[in-house]
Amino acid sequence: MSTNIAIELPDDIARALREKWGDLSQHTIEALAAEGYRARALSGAQVQRMLGFETRIEVDAFLKQHGVYLNYTETELEKDLATLQQLRGQ
Repeated sequence: MSTNIAIELPDDIARALREKWGDLSQHTIEALAAEGYRARALSGAQVQRMLGFETRIEVDAFLKQHGVYLNYTETELEKDLATLQQLRGQ
């Protein structure tokens, strides 16, 4: 299931934005995805689905391009470091 969102803009404003950004629908979806992730309302997987990316690397590149830092906690870092140490010990 998906949801459609419609917005109304005065023609001159829509034209100015289209000249700057091109496809307003795509730009709006990208802005929602970036802000949703920044606000921790969306996960990386949800951003990936929203934008139709095939890999997490594409998501990371998109977020970097939009100045959004990864939501990566200290706990996640510690878990990743422990996993790395286990792999090195094998």
